[in-house]
Amino acid sequence: MKLESEPTQVTSARLTFCPRRLAMRIYELLRGKGFDVITVRPATSVSEALALLKEYNLGAVVVSTDGMEISGILTERDIVRQLCEGSDFLDSPVSDVMTSEVLTCRPDESVQSLMDTMTEQRIRHLPVVDDFGRLAGLVSIGDVVKSHISQIEFERDQLEGYVSHS
Repeated sequence: MKLESEPTQVTSARLTFCPRRLAMRIYELLRGKGFDVITVRPATSVSEALALLKEYNLGAVVVSTDGMEISGILTERDIVRQLCEGSDFLDSPVSDVMTSEVLTCRPDESVQSLMDTMTEQRIRHLPVVDDFGRLAGLVSIGDVVKSHISQIEFERDQLEGYVSHS
């Protein structure tokens, strides 16, 4: 007895993912969260800056003399490090406590590159600057995580749509 197999027809289907979605840019992230940035002047006291962090539920404020040029960034981490030495610094200007060498990113960079920078440098807040180095926004690791979750949900929905129509 000889068994002959039927020719197998192979069909291929392509999942269509939106390339723009996979290579999301920082400006798209800012468009969703907003471009407003809370800034303080270098002479602002640390306690005043802390009040802003509390009021707006922030983890960092950008230090700037004019709201456009970045002088530094004051983060919760900067404050905690100083607290280990006592609380006398609370009346000092933020310029005494801030991180003055600030890494920045540009709106046209990918969110993936932002994630890489934040991971490699162990930072949670990154100011966004325009072509002239002026402050254009601020992104946090929370913004990146929210964006990443949104992307994963989008891809899941695409896969579910594909599977349900197969």
